[in-house]
Amino acid sequence: MTLLIPVIGGLGMFLYGMTMMGSGLEKAAGNRLKSVIEALTTNRFMGVLVGTLVTMIIQSSSATTVMVIGFVNAGLMTLPQAAGVIMGANIGTTITAQLIAFDLEYIAPIAVALGVAIWMTAKSKNSKSYAEILIGFGILFIGMGMMSDGLKPLAGLPSFTRILTSLNNPVLGVLAGIGITTLVQSSSAAIGLLEALAKEGLVSIGISLPILFGSNIGTTTTALISSVGANKTAKRAAVIHFLFNVVGAFIFMTLLSYPVKLLVAYISPNDLARQIANAHTLFNFANVLILLPFISILVKIAEKLVPGSDEFEVTEAIYLDKRIIQTPSIALAQAKKETLRMGELVYDNLSASQRVLLEDRTEEVDSILDKEQVINKVQREITEYLVALSNAPLSDEQHEDINAMLYVIGDIERVGDHVENITEQALFKYENNIFFTPEAVNELTEMFEMCKKVFNTSIESYKNTDENLARQVLALEDEVDRLEKRNRANHIERLNKMQCSTGAGVVFLDVISNLERVSDHSRNISMYVLDKFKE
Repeated sequence: MTLLIPVIGGLGMFLYGMTMMGSGLEKAAGNRLKSVIEALTTNRFMGVLVGTLVTMIIQSSSATTVMVIGFVNAGLMTLPQAAGVIMGANIGTTITAQLIAFDLEYIAPIAVALGVAIWMTAKSKNSKSYAEILIGFGILFIGMGMMSDGLKPLAGLPSFTRILTSLNNPVLGVLAGIGITTLVQSSSAAIGLLEALAKEGLVSIGISLPILFGSNIGTTTTALISSVGANKTAKRAAVIHFLFNVVGAFIFMTLLSYPVKLLVAYISPNDLARQIANAHTLFNFANVLILLPFISILVKIAEKLVPGSDEFEVTEAIYLDKRIIQTPSIALAQAKKETLRMGELVYDNLSASQRVLLEDRTEEVDSILDKEQVINKVQREITEYLVALSNAPLSDEQHEDINAMLYVIGDIERVGDHVENITEQALFKYENNIFFTPEAVNELTEMFEMCKKVFNTSIESYKNTDENLARQVLALEDEVDRLEKRNRANHIERLNKMQCSTGAGVVFLDVISNLERVSDHSRNISMYVLDKFKE
C-alpha cells in the first residue's frame, strides 16, 4: 500500500491541476464561452463544434455533458442538439490526452513558479486567470511525473505484473477502464494513468486499447448519475451519451482494433504514450463520423429505454438548473435570462391590471394573482441559484453582476407587488360600482402607458447593458413624477367640486401612487446598468 501512495498522490495532483487549468481557461474565455453556447443551432454539425470547443475550454467532457443535461432539463435544448454537443465533447476531451503525452515534467515547476509570480503581482483579473492556467498546467505535469515515478517500483512486484497480464483479456481490459474512470470521474485522468504506465513500459498497446475504450464508457456514469431527478428528456440525453460510447467501443473492439494498432504504431513507432493519445483521439473522431448520421436512431432508442411523457417537469424558473453552475459564465447568463423572463411576467401583469381597472376586465384578476405567485417563486429560485453560484470560482466582474442581479430581481418583484395592489383596487372599484370621470380615465391611461414604457425600457437597458436606454429611463421617470403630481392635484380638485365620488377618489389616488412606485423601481434597475459605466 505504501508503494501506491505516490501514484495516488500524483493522480490527485493531476486532477487538481486539470481542474485549475480548466477554471483559468473558463475565466479567461469569459463571455466568449457564453457566445459559443449561443451559437448552437438545430444543425447537428454546429452542435458537435460547440461541444468540442466548450470541452477544450473547461477541460472536462463530463462537465460539458452534465451542463447539456441541465439545458435539456430546462427545455433549452432538444435531444438531437444534445446528442451533437455530447459527441463534440468526446472530441474535445482528447486534447488533454494529447497534451499529457508530451514529456513536459521538467518545465512543470517553471510553469508553477511563473504562474504564482503572476498571481501574486498581477492586478488585472485576466492576468490572474492566465496565472491559474499556468499553475494548473504545471501541477498537472507534476502529478503525471509523480504517477510515473510511483509506478516504477511496482514493476518488480509479481502481483502487480499478474494484474497487468490479466488485462490481456479484452473484456477485463474494458471493465478495468470503466471501473477506473467511474472511480476517478475523469476519462482524462484514466488515460493519464494509462500513459504513465506506458512510459514505464508496463503496458502494451494491445492491453491499452480495451482499457481506453472502457474509459470512454466509464465517463458516461457522471452524466447518468447527474440525470437522476431530471425530467425524462434529460434522462434520455444521458442515455444517448452512454449508447454513443458503448456502440463506439463495440465497433472498435470487434472491427477496428487491429487497424487502429497499425495506424498509431505507424504514426508514433517509438512512443507508446503518444500511441495511446492518438488512439484516444482517433477513436472519438471516428466514432463521431460513424454515428453522427444516426443521431435520430440513437434518440429513438433512448426514448424506448426511457418511456413516458416528454412534458418538462420543471420548476417555475425555466432557465435555471444547478448542473450548469459548474460552468459559471453560462450559469450567469441563464440567471439573467430568468430575470428578464420575470420582468416579462411583471409587464404582462401591469398591462392586465390596466385592463381590469379601466375596462372592468375582472376575468383577468385570477390570472394576475396566479402570475404574481409565480413571480414571487421565480425570485426565490433566482436568489437561491445566485447564492449557490456565488460560491463557484468567479471573476470580480461576475461577482458584481450577481450582486446587481440580486438587486434587479428585488426591484422587479416590488413592481409586481405594486401591480397586485392596483389589481386589488380595480377589483374593489368593480365590486362597489365605482366609476371614474372621463378626465380621470384619460389621466390614468396616460400614466399607465408612461409607466409601462418606463418599466419596459429599464428591462431592455438591463438586457442589453445599454447606457442610452438607461438614461432614457431617468428622463421618463421624471415625467411620471410630474404626471403623478398633476393628476393628484386634478383629482383633488374634482373631489372638491364633487365631480366624482369619495370612493373613486381613494382608488384613483392609490393607483397613481402605486404607478409612481413602479416608475421608481424601474429607475433603480436603470441605475444598476449605469453603474457598469462608471470609472
